[in-house]
Amino acid sequence: MISRILVATDGSKPATKSVQYAADLAKEVNANIVLVSVIDKSAFVPQAIPAAKTPTRIIQPVEDYMRQAAEGYLGDAEKLCLKNKIKSRKVIRSGHPVEEIIREAKKSKADLIVVGSYGKSALKAALIGSVTFGLINRKEKIPVLVIKG
Repeated sequence: MISRILVATDGSKPATKSVQYAADLAKEVNANIVLVSVIDKSAFVPQAIPAAKTPTRIIQPVEDYMRQAAEGYLGDAEKLCLKNKIKSRKVIRSGHPVEEIIREAKKSKADLIVVGSYGKSALKAALIGSVTFGLINRKEKIPVLVIKG
């Protein structure tokens, strides 16, 4: 039985598609959704973004900017859940995406992880370190549903 679905999202088109799929599934089986986004600290070197490049027109550290972006697309996902009368909660974590998604899935007692895929080959995904590839190749007992983007 599925009572809690964790949806990992980064705001991309495939991730947005996975949020919609998870919402449809949650509505069908009367499940709650945990919306999670991970700020991958290894993806940037701490630095400031020029004010002209930020939507708020102020200088801020990259991590703060990424957190603001995550709050935006998680907010959109939360609105979708509210519209469909699905209980949800948002979580933003920092660290290695695969590890943090698994950690949150265990903490939230998720019955299923839903994640989007760009449809890359297994070899290409392994070479670029795809989060989806990492999740499906873990030895965790939590099932992973991949929604092709």
